[in-house]
Amino acid sequence: MPELVYAVITDTPIYIADLSQLVANPQSGAVVTFCGDVRNHDGGKEVASLLYEIHPTASDQIKLITSAVIEQFDIEKAAVAHRYGDIAIGETAFAVAVSAAHRQAAFDACSAIVNAVKEKLPIWKYQKFVDGSDEWVNCA
Repeated sequence: MPELVYAVITDTPIYIADLSQLVANPQSGAVVTFCGDVRNHDGGKEVASLLYEIHPTASDQIKLITSAVIEQFDIEKAAVAHRYGDIAIGETAFAVAVSAAHRQAAFDACSAIVNAVKEKLPIWKYQKFVDGSDEWVNCA
């Protein structure tokens, strides 16, 4: 049975090596990670700054979302973290680590977690561009 060892929403830096270490174990021959870093461009525009706003239920939701996903895969452990607040260009905004006996299960589970969190987590991105324009992303 898969174990969710870490699922947090945080305003502090995320380090993928820390998540990878949390899921490593003797039963696993594979550890797969995803690291979503803030890039300096979007939609053909240069990004000046980025802010993530969260819903008050986001901390509970990331656990529920990730737990539901990992039950579908033959993996050992999973860890996930998403930042909120102001995040500098180049810093990690979202990270996932998954361990499994075999690589394909780890790859598949990691991808599914990324997609589910991106789709379902109540979090919104506000970007300011160098040209003075701005936009909200993932807003209804």
